[in-house]
Amino acid sequence: MRLLDTHLHLIDRRVTGHAWTHRVPALQRDFPLEEALMLYGGRVAGSIFMEVAATDWVAESRWIAGLIREGRLLGQIANCRPETDEGFEAWLEEGPSLGVVGYRRILHEDVDEDVSLSETFRANVRRIGKAGFPFDVNVLGRTLWLARDLARACPEMRFVLDHCGTPDIAGGAFAEWARGLREVAACDNVVVKLSGITAYAAPGQATLETLRPWIHEVLEVFGPARMVWGSDWPVCNLGAGLPGWLAITEAVLAELSPDERDAIGWRNAEAVYGVRLPPVVGGATAGG
Repeated sequence: MRLLDTHLHLIDRRVTGHAWTHRVPALQRDFPLEEALMLYGGRVAGSIFMEVAATDWVAESRWIAGLIREGRLLGQIANCRPETDEGFEAWLEEGPSLGVVGYRRILHEDVDEDVSLSETFRANVRRIGKAGFPFDVNVLGRTLWLARDLARACPEMRFVLDHCGTPDIAGGAFAEWARGLREVAACDNVVVKLSGITAYAAPGQATLETLRPWIHEVLEVFGPARMVWGSDWPVCNLGAGLPGWLAITEAVLAELSPDERDAIGWRNAEAVYGVRLPPVVGGATAGG
C-alpha cells in the first residue's frame, strides 16, 4: 500500500492558537510532524499539510512553508477567507512562495454556513481556480447542498469534498447523507477525500464493520477515479487513531484492483494538488 496523505494537521501552539482545537480536550497539546511519521509506519510516502488555524492562518502557513522548503512536506492547503476582498489578492499571490497547493475555508459550523452563498465568496473561489489551485470544501452531511451549489456556481475549477461529506455515522443519518453525496457527485468538478470518518462513529464503534457501508457508498458514487486519501491526524485520534485508520484503509483498498488502489492512494492526489511523491528505489520510497 502506497499512500499520499492529503490531510495532515500539525499543531504547534508556540506558532498559532489553533482556536478550534480548544473545544476538543483530546487535542490539547502539540502534534509534531515527527509523531505523524512514526505513526505512519512506513505506509505513507508523502504528506500535504491541511490548515488548522481559525484566525492566525498567516503565521501557520509561514511556519509550514519552512517544513516544505526542508523537503519534509509536499505542500500545504492553506486557510483563506473568500467572503471578503480585503487582503485576499495579496494572500493568493503569496501562496506559491509558501508551497501552497490548495486552499480551504471550513463551512461546517452554523455561523459560517451562509458565507459561500455570496457572490464575493464565489468570485474569489473562482480566482483560486484561475490561479491553478483546487478548493477543499468541508461541510456537514446535512448541509451537502452547500458544496453542491458552490461546485455548480464555479464549474471551471476543481473542488475536493473533505471527509466523505462528514456523515453523521453515530446518528445513523445514512439516507440524508447519501442523497446529498449523490447530488455533489453529479458535479464532475468535485473529487472526494476518503478521510476523517472514524471520528464520526459512536465511541468504540470506529471499526471496519461499522464504516464499510459508508465507504462503499462513497466508492459507488464517486468511483476510484475521483477519490483521494487523507489521514486527518490527529483528529482521527477521536476515532480509530492513525494506525487504526491505516488498517481500515488497507482492508478497503485490498478489495480493489491495483490500478484503483493506486488511484485512491496517491495518483489522483498528485493530479489534483500538483505534487509528486518521491520515486520508489529498490522497493522503498526515496527520501525522508
